[in-house]
Amino acid sequence: MGESIEIRPSLESFGERFDLDSDQLDKLARVISALARDEFAPTAVSEPDRAIDIHLADSLVALELELVRGASQIADMGAGAGFPGIPLAVALPHSSVKLVESQGRKCAFIERVEAAAQIENAETVCARVEEWPEGLGAHDVVLARALAAQPVVLEYAAPLLRLGGALVDWRGRRDPHEERVAGRVAEILGLRLDSIRRVEPYEGVRDHHLHVYVKVTETPDRFPRRVGMASKKPLAT
Repeated sequence: MGESIEIRPSLESFGERFDLDSDQLDKLARVISALARDEFAPTAVSEPDRAIDIHLADSLVALELELVRGASQIADMGAGAGFPGIPLAVALPHSSVKLVESQGRKCAFIERVEAAAQIENAETVCARVEEWPEGLGAHDVVLARALAAQPVVLEYAAPLLRLGGALVDWRGRRDPHEERVAGRVAEILGLRLDSIRRVEPYEGVRDHHLHVYVKVTETPDRFPRRVGMASKKPLAT
């Protein structure tokens, strides 16, 4: 707990920027403390000062999107160490956030962090997204951060979204070729590019973008395909 108290002042700027109260900032401090203390944390960035920028700020920047702030049901695909899902669950206490991760050790870590920070509206789903029938058509927003090539991410996300829901995909430098391919894949899946928003989650960062795709028609019944097919035989390539 003492470490959380030391970390807490470094998070004060999040309060004003993202409209977070003292309890939410305390929970975020406990997230960073748990990350720093856990020798099995599945990330190369666990030192608090860097983790606050690279994990917390980069996750919370999605709150700049109204569709994220208004979402009731959120899924974080390939949640890894729990980012962006855990910080957004803290920031959106009235939303239900599912953190979908296929590796057992990562699932166990996410659950330890959720318990340490007392985050009651986050739930770990230890499964591949292609093998999660309960998630189909159930989400207002699906999140993907550093997960896969964008056409693959679109194929993972589309079946999980309700009609009118949106994928938010974290990307770095823009790639015109990948974006063209993604546009063709989106059309197959019932998605449409809504916006590409350049963001600056922390000072000095460059080439960070949130790509937003909205589900405009139902995804064909042949999706999701079998595990691994999205990456082995990508659509529209």
